[in-house]
Amino acid sequence: MRSLTEIRIGGLARLSSCDWPGQLVATIFCQGCPWACRYCHNPHLIPANGDTQIDWQTVLTFLKGRCGLLDGVVFSGGEPTLQPHLESAIKQVKAMGFRIGLHTGGPYPGRLAQILPLVDWVGFDIKAPKKAYDRITGARHSGNKATRSLRLLLDSGVAYDLRTTVHPDLLSKEELLELAAEVSDAGGKDHRIQKFRPDGCADIDLVNSLNLVSGDSGQR
Repeated sequence: MRSLTEIRIGGLARLSSCDWPGQLVATIFCQGCPWACRYCHNPHLIPANGDTQIDWQTVLTFLKGRCGLLDGVVFSGGEPTLQPHLESAIKQVKAMGFRIGLHTGGPYPGRLAQILPLVDWVGFDIKAPKKAYDRITGARHSGNKATRSLRLLLDSGVAYDLRTTVHPDLLSKEELLELAAEVSDAGGKDHRIQKFRPDGCADIDLVNSLNLVSGDSGQR
């Protein structure tokens, strides 16, 4: 079996109050994502190998010193379910007494099914109505995978937060209505829309487009 040191970690937030609502956590940012959403504010985490990599043992050593001080640990990314040894990593962290949070878009439903019994909360990023998924993610059949993952999450009984990031150039009002209907039909509750954040986004056209709209609005 390969060493857990092969889990690729591109960043570590030692203290966060926003990555898991109501919880004080450390956030592990896993390196690599199979999707390339234009609005991504962590584009440096999309490649399988990044410029910065943190050793897994370094993360464990840090967490040992935070036992009893933090409510939990969130595995984020990138896309954490890309990591083949995510389940083993979660088990190690859970054994230390931490609650486990997960951020995912659901590109690997099989792996998600394996780890859901270990997870206390999931922040699930719904990218678009199913028919528009490939356009948003840049990956074929991504909508089918996300739909399967959402179904697994909703059936699991694990607490969740369903959210969709929206840039007006990427999703129309009609598509948002279609998405809301799909989530409702699936049984999802409290689906929320969050505005695109230009911070960290590498797509200059999206950033400039938003700035132009803001500028026009300010002149009226």
